[in-house]
Amino acid sequence: MDRRKWLQSLFAATAGSAVTRQAGAAPAAPSKDVEALQKNWRMLLAEGVRVPSTGDKVKLSNDDWRKRLDKTSYNVLREEGTERAGTSPLNNEHRAGVFACAGCDLPLFTSEMKFESGTGWPSFFTTIPGVFETKKDNYLIYARTEYHCARCGGHQGHIFDDGPKPTGLRYCNNGVALKFIPKSAKA
Repeated sequence: MDRRKWLQSLFAATAGSAVTRQAGAAPAAPSKDVEALQKNWRMLLAEGVRVPSTGDKVKLSNDDWRKRLDKTSYNVLREEGTERAGTSPLNNEHRAGVFACAGCDLPLFTSEMKFESGTGWPSFFTTIPGVFETKKDNYLIYARTEYHCARCGGHQGHIFDDGPKPTGLRYCNNGVALKFIPKSAKA
């Protein structure tokens, strides 16, 4: 990674933390039962929508990924980059539906799992079970937990412990690593 990309990543990570600190207390607790959300997430898909499984792995060459993804999505999903805070239209996505991996279409979150974190990135307090693999990221001054799509290995974002109750977690996701499937979408 060149110096410019490193500095952009550093700025993006610190900007998200600064915004969270400025916002004060954690966002209001979601009114939904986490276990029920994780169990019933398919209800937010339109009838007939095909759902890939984590066992159906997607492995492509770098050239094939570049053909499939735009430049920014490729940087985030395949090179573990970070999009600029506040640039994702998904920050303002409030319809019922599912957020899926932009690389392989695996459902990752539902609209009911999303909350307004004030960081500039789409944020979620829980996930659809079994869709992520994690690893420690020591790239910045402090250790963070990075999460990747279990189906294609695409980098999604980082997990922080400043989210709302009941989980206390904030899955801080790059918007370009996601696609939104509204409940009204047809297969």
